[in-house]
Amino acid sequence: MTPDKFIATWQNNPLTERAGAQAHFDDLCDLLGVEKPRDPENYCFERGAKKAGGGDGWADVWKRGCFGWENKKPGRDLDSALKQLTDYSLHLDNPPLLVVSDRERIIIHTAFTGYPDQPKKILIEDLKEESVREMLRWVFEDPGKLRPEKSTAAITGEAAGQFADLAKAMRGRGIDGQQTAHFLVQCLFCMFAEDEGLLPGQVFTNILENAASDPAKASGRIEKLFSAMADPGGEYGDHDIPWFNGGLFAMIAIPTLASGDIKALRSAAQMDWLAIDPTIFGTLFERSLDPAARAPLGAHYTDTATIRKLITPLITEPLLAQWEQAGKIIATGAGKGPKTKARKDGDAAWQEFTAKLQSFRVLDPACGSGNFLYLALEALRDVERRVFREANELAGHQQGLWLLTGPHNILGIEINEYAAELARTTVWIGDIQWRRRNGRPINNRPILSPLDGIEHRDALLTEDGQEAEWPNADVIVGNPPFLGDKMMRKELGDLYVETLRKRYEGRVPGGADLVTYWFEKARAQIEAGMASAAGLVATNSIRQKRNRVVLERILASTRIFEAWSDEEWVNEGAAVRVSLVCFGQGDKTRLDGKDVAVIHADLTGSGQEGQALDLTQAEPLAANKSRSFFGLCLAGPFKVDTPTALTWLQDTGNPNGRPNSDVVRPIYNGSDITRRWAGNWVVDFSALEQNEAADYLVPFAYVEEMVKPVRISNNRPARAKKWWHHGEKRPGMRIALSDLTHFIATPETAKHRFFVKFAVQVAPEHSLIVIPRQDDTTLGILSSRIHCIWSLAKGGRMGMGNDPRYNASLTFETFPFPSGFDLAEIEPPQIQVFQDIAAAANDLNDWREKWLNPDGWLTWEITPEEQAAGFPPRPIPTPDHATEWKKRTLTNLYNLMPSGLKLRQEHLDNTVAAAYGWDDYTPAMPDATLLKRLLSLNLERARH
Repeated sequence: MTPDKFIATWQNNPLTERAGAQAHFDDLCDLLGVEKPRDPENYCFERGAKKAGGGDGWADVWKRGCFGWENKKPGRDLDSALKQLTDYSLHLDNPPLLVVSDRERIIIHTAFTGYPDQPKKILIEDLKEESVREMLRWVFEDPGKLRPEKSTAAITGEAAGQFADLAKAMRGRGIDGQQTAHFLVQCLFCMFAEDEGLLPGQVFTNILENAASDPAKASGRIEKLFSAMADPGGEYGDHDIPWFNGGLFAMIAIPTLASGDIKALRSAAQMDWLAIDPTIFGTLFERSLDPAARAPLGAHYTDTATIRKLITPLITEPLLAQWEQAGKIIATGAGKGPKTKARKDGDAAWQEFTAKLQSFRVLDPACGSGNFLYLALEALRDVERRVFREANELAGHQQGLWLLTGPHNILGIEINEYAAELARTTVWIGDIQWRRRNGRPINNRPILSPLDGIEHRDALLTEDGQEAEWPNADVIVGNPPFLGDKMMRKELGDLYVETLRKRYEGRVPGGADLVTYWFEKARAQIEAGMASAAGLVATNSIRQKRNRVVLERILASTRIFEAWSDEEWVNEGAAVRVSLVCFGQGDKTRLDGKDVAVIHADLTGSGQEGQALDLTQAEPLAANKSRSFFGLCLAGPFKVDTPTALTWLQDTGNPNGRPNSDVVRPIYNGSDITRRWAGNWVVDFSALEQNEAADYLVPFAYVEEMVKPVRISNNRPARAKKWWHHGEKRPGMRIALSDLTHFIATPETAKHRFFVKFAVQVAPEHSLIVIPRQDDTTLGILSSRIHCIWSLAKGGRMGMGNDPRYNASLTFETFPFPSGFDLAEIEPPQIQVFQDIAAAANDLNDWREKWLNPDGWLTWEITPEEQAAGFPPRPIPTPDHATEWKKRTLTNLYNLMPSGLKLRQEHLDNTVAAAYGWDDYTPAMPDATLLKRLLSLNLERARH
């Protein structure tokens, strides 16, 4: 078919919608030279979308992975056709294109996830153009070519970047930061309102263009426009201005503008503001407008799928579960007489559910710039849309023009004034976008609903230091601030922190992270009947001992029904690891997306079958107490490099006649074990008094110059007073090591759990856990799978790398060693089973050392002074092997897990299992079985 014949056939064609739809589409396929819809599973006419009432809805044409297509009679409303496709897009497998047509117009809407809708309108006469026909072929054969060039995230980021530059320039001229931010938020909303068609005649952009050379005139006109937007009967020039209200234009204070500001605003106004993404809008604009924001503008932000891991179980699932029950009652009464009991019950169920939906309240008590609030509102709106569609199918219930859900459903508390204002703007923009996307009319009296429920205040304390109150809500959701003990004092001040801890004493442990206070308050709201459930984000350290108390209190008064124990997150632009925790009333119990019987306070779970395994029940064992230690906490620049240290070791000029090796020695931290030693040495005056330390002339002079200025300003008086000492001298560790030649150590945080031996002359830094044992039996037990799975289960994870963390108190002190093994004895019992462990550990360690440092790849250097002090020799790779040798690290070895290491590890595991008397042990034995046995041993010994 030629374009002319197609146009002649279908222009002003009198056929009805039903009679003409399929014939028109077949002719279009002939025109384009594409296949016709003849495959019911992938490409067909009248694709069914199952309805709640048992009937079918239809997309007139559907092609999997390409489009849904809805036809109307010429001249009909294509917006309603788009709404129909949108309603059923989920059932159509979310096609990337939604196409509506009245035979003389074809409008292609892009529906790619994360990209804006950029409609393309084709009139029937346009089909004469080959370029137009080629674009239509893409709809059928290559829809990806119609994906917008920029994602909504990219467009939002660019807009935020332009506003960041403008805000910086205005603040640089001395304009108040809050005034600047408030004005720019008003401007950006005007740009959005213009592109949405809410502001007539491009009035804001015209001001910027017509008064570009006169900033004072532009300021005056902008002020008049803002005033008109706040007025129910506002006018600007020849234009009637809709009433926006909502609080955004309640305060108008135009700053003194420069010509560069007008130019920058004109440039920003040319952007596609319809494509702004409300899920990240507030976050990015807060960074651009707030001079105190630390996160870089271009940094990552948390994806909405992660946030919905809280929103869905808190809002969507419980409401839809309630609707399912209500729907059954409504369906029973459908078609019955209005006075029958079934009909009355159905009508009552409908009224009860819609009232519940309308009054549902979501509180975010740390709402930031509003992304959680917007997603909560979106979830409520999506539930409402689905419910009304299904209620219409069940019993003919029609939805009026105005929605039940809206900004009145959400409440927020935010201490940052910039963020609070942006939260309101995020919700307003997102609300308007949702309405447009789903074919719902925009509010007009006023356009912006008041958002007084988003409060600018402290969520934890009142101004006079009392506990702050939270409003009643159905659910609480949010991402409270992540601040540890030390950062709390730095960011909030000592007075605030002390007041906070005093006010919540007995409920939140001292030294706990700031985020835990939100967990406790949410728990208290649920206990008091002021909320039914809560879902909050915390750093994954909430599972560990100090912070876990708040989760234990939650379990004492309610339950955790959904948790994601370890997820990627973004906090102020930095990648972190977090736990997502939902608690209170919940129908299901899921951990990391899987059904479990119970979720424990350390965010581990037990399966539906068998007895619950709660490792938080494990208790510290007296036999293990004070048998493991953190390494040295320096709290100052006590380290020097190898050349400096070797020079000092050769110095014999100390007035006390002692060598500097008394106070200078090699130091290892966690990365020195997992990778290679960095060549650092440490000045360590241990417990020497100042006059004694000063007799080591050069090292003391170095500490006096480099460390003293840092320490005398320290907020810990003891550290300031003893500035030449390390922050934590670890006297218990030093005593425990005093009679040994070697000790065992493991990195506190590492991808793999391995243990190594060091000469006692080597200093362990804080990131190492030190076990003051020198025998290979201990090394073997600790290195075994049996101990390592216990350490993984009990120690948790930390850091962006999600690496396992070895916790001295939770991991080592609770671990039940094999019967007959006594940590109080310097050497293990001389019985065969422990000798077998020692032999296996020695074999594994020797093989490991040979892999790390192959013969012929390096030389070992040691000066007479090092040798005299008992320091280990230093490896120096040969030039031919230097590059390859650097790759021979313990981390890389355990990543590779070559057969030689694997076989030796399995042999070691077997010998350790034999020491426990577990004759049935095999490498295939599930971790859960081993953990259950270890927990049983722990509890038995704790009781005795």
